[in-house]
Amino acid sequence: MPNGKSANFRWLLVGWMFVISAIAYLDRVNISIAGTSIIHEYQLTNQHLGFVFTAFQAAYAIFQAPGGRLADRIGPRWVLTAGVVWWGVFTTLSASIPAGFSSVFLLLIVLRFALGAGEAVVYPACNKIVAEWIPSKERGLANGIIFAGVGAGAGVTPPLIRHLMENYGWRWSFVVSALIGLVAGAVWFLIARDRPSQHPRVSPEELKFIEAGLPQSKAADKVMVPWSTILASRDLLAISLSYFAYGYTAYIFFSWFFIYLNSVRGLDLKASSYYTMLPFIAMAIGSPLGGRISDKMTKSMGDRIGRCGIAVFGMAFAAIFVALGTQVESARLASVVLGFGAGALYLSQSSYWAVTAEIAGPSAGAVSGLMNMGGQIGGAVTASLTPWIASRYGWSASFLTAASLCVLGALCWLLVDPRRKMFRNE
Repeated sequence: MPNGKSANFRWLLVGWMFVISAIAYLDRVNISIAGTSIIHEYQLTNQHLGFVFTAFQAAYAIFQAPGGRLADRIGPRWVLTAGVVWWGVFTTLSASIPAGFSSVFLLLIVLRFALGAGEAVVYPACNKIVAEWIPSKERGLANGIIFAGVGAGAGVTPPLIRHLMENYGWRWSFVVSALIGLVAGAVWFLIARDRPSQHPRVSPEELKFIEAGLPQSKAADKVMVPWSTILASRDLLAISLSYFAYGYTAYIFFSWFFIYLNSVRGLDLKASSYYTMLPFIAMAIGSPLGGRISDKMTKSMGDRIGRCGIAVFGMAFAAIFVALGTQVESARLASVVLGFGAGALYLSQSSYWAVTAEIAGPSAGAVSGLMNMGGQIGGAVTASLTPWIASRYGWSASFLTAASLCVLGALCWLLVDPRRKMFRNE
């Protein structure tokens, strides 16, 4: 392009948000892979580890809306960069606790809580970028690509962390994860801007295309949606409740699936690390696929069917596959069936974020943060509730609980209408 300008620079930003998303989950899931080593070294129990998982999820949930509002006010470029640096520091500190430290359990909870607070800004800031840079008709695919990073990061994590653990110890697996994140954060700061009009690499043609496809007017662009309006939205309430169910189910895979295959299904460390990849590969495929289907359906049948329909379908089929996975005797076949459940779940992923960006406009960060808080509360609940249910009623009951919540999550989408805006766009 003349003058070094690009006609599709927005997709470079989407691609790098995919990378950051993957690294965020590398930093998040590494502790579940290293969990057995941590338990043995510090003389903890699965229940202790569950509380450590919950500490991360609690902070991650609490700071979603504040992190999103911060991105709305000062811009997602700085907020996302600061978040990456923050989680790199606390990931490293988590690996620095010496063996035999008297208060290791309490310190792990504090450090994971701090890590969760830093990571909380990631997806609300990304959604703010989507709201400013991506035309409405492309938001399904854009969000699908970003959240494919979840599956990619979580899928790469088991063999990578296992390799680092076997050759260098679990502590170095944390340090390497932090260093990768810091490099990605530096690149993000160099290539990103809060708005396309601020970026020298965006061509006039691309800028015109982006601005023509944004739902809000320039007047609305400058006005934050008040909290009273946000909290009164029945669409946001329904989406957040559905995302609670979504998060509860997703975090069984992130927190407990490796341990389930290794300790419950009897696969060895190597086999567990590979079969644990299956749900995350399915997530990486399902997320952009669902987004692409959603964009096409939205174009041909409107926002309500296009965004909500794929979400209902994905959640419903996730319920079916997760329930079926508990009935399969073979550990390897169960991994495949449950992997289909994770892939079906992620067909709906982009709808959550596309709809919150659509209905919130200039407050996309805060609104998506509130929605994501619902998902992370679900993750915090599953981190501790899953082993509790398993210890009393068996692991099948833990997965059937998640399947039941997926049904509830699908039904919630029937109450959502993306055409109801929180802001004035006339």
